[in-house]
Amino acid sequence: MTKTLFGDFEEVSSKQWKQLIQYDLKGADYNETLIWKTDEGINVKPFYHADEFEDVSDSFGTESTTWQICQTIFVANIEKSNLKAIDAIQRGAEGIKFILPSSDIVIKDLLVNINLTKIAVFFECQFLSAQFAKQFTFIPSKNNKYIQTDIIGNLAKTGNWFTNLKSDFAEFEAIIKHTKTFTINLDSYQNAGANMVQQLAYSLAHANEYLNYLDDKLSDLAKQSFEVIFNVSVGTNYFFEIAKLLALRKLWATLARAYGFREDCLIFATPTKRNKTLYDYNTNLLRTTTECMSAILGGANVISNLPYDAIYHKDNEFSERISRNQLLILKHESYFDKVDNPADGAYYIKSITTQLAEKALVLFKDIEQNGGFLHQLKEGIIQNKIKESATKEQEQFDRGELVLLGTNKHRNTNDKMKDTLELYPFIKKNPIKTLIEPIIGKRLAETVEQKRLEDE
Repeated sequence: MTKTLFGDFEEVSSKQWKQLIQYDLKGADYNETLIWKTDEGINVKPFYHADEFEDVSDSFGTESTTWQICQTIFVANIEKSNLKAIDAIQRGAEGIKFILPSSDIVIKDLLVNINLTKIAVFFECQFLSAQFAKQFTFIPSKNNKYIQTDIIGNLAKTGNWFTNLKSDFAEFEAIIKHTKTFTINLDSYQNAGANMVQQLAYSLAHANEYLNYLDDKLSDLAKQSFEVIFNVSVGTNYFFEIAKLLALRKLWATLARAYGFREDCLIFATPTKRNKTLYDYNTNLLRTTTECMSAILGGANVISNLPYDAIYHKDNEFSERISRNQLLILKHESYFDKVDNPADGAYYIKSITTQLAEKALVLFKDIEQNGGFLHQLKEGIIQNKIKESATKEQEQFDRGELVLLGTNKHRNTNDKMKDTLELYPFIKKNPIKTLIEPIIGKRLAETVEQKRLEDE
């Protein structure tokens, strides 16, 4: 015999809860005291209740039992990168992302002794070549291979096409016929300071440029064979980042349905660099841990953690092992792979997800009504909007409202970093002629850290 928990208690409505809270406030204004507004324009309430939703049983449909631990490897040497990948797999990695700087790389040599039926492999090419993409045809289609091609993302990040608009789209079309996948790099927008509504809207408008281009070039059957990848950066606003990923899936499904493409997508998540710090760098471990947790609970398919020293150290075995072990602990000791749809039933997350999706959809429609994403990039509108958001966030950091421990609060004045830098941790200034203004990532702590380095 079963008995419903709390069945003997009367239900309490949201109206009754609010009345009790207002009584306890002893005359203080409820809205001004307990409701706060985010940079995205979302009002966060002190409590959420089932009677505020039409359907509380609606599921987000994520599969958090299937997320994969990925190791990212920059391929400077084929043999060393292959051995590094094999070692990472033996130590728990379930996927490998290779960053390919040159078309001279032989893919068969790079994948020697890697079981492609069990290990997912991702390839990020820092060049554009349909001829190079033919190398991937030796990998059976049933294997987990993903070639990340994003010519619009390259334009946004660098300010230039690889060659020119016509040539890039021709190469893009030829490449995806071999790979059956393309990528939307919305991580560039997050690392440059875009708020969450902007990240979602820009990624949707970004994707729409591809779908609009491919719409009359592919059959309905071919459209269903494509897998679209979203590269996402995750910050430390824990619940909002969960909601961001859930909203992204919801928005993509709506857009894909309109064009007849597959409504599911693959989300490849990485912790953001924007809040990472040079001083008190071990705090980065805490930041990346919660960011990976948000990614998992938000339904990311693949997660590649960011080493705590990535902004100032070259790739090294120790920090890469630590970053991989963070994910191994989340999966095998914290059991973050045991429950599907872990955000279901959380009214707070459901509310944020709905509001983010709705606001992003409004912004997306505005972009489309005013020329589309590429047009607004060319006019500098997207860049200016991101700058406005980044400036606002920077001012919050400078005032101490947005806290990075060890940097603008609880600073260790004895911490010295000048002699440990292997990489330049700030924006690199290399003036070149560009077609458009590039969207450049910048960390919040850069100005503070530059001053501290000068004073050492």
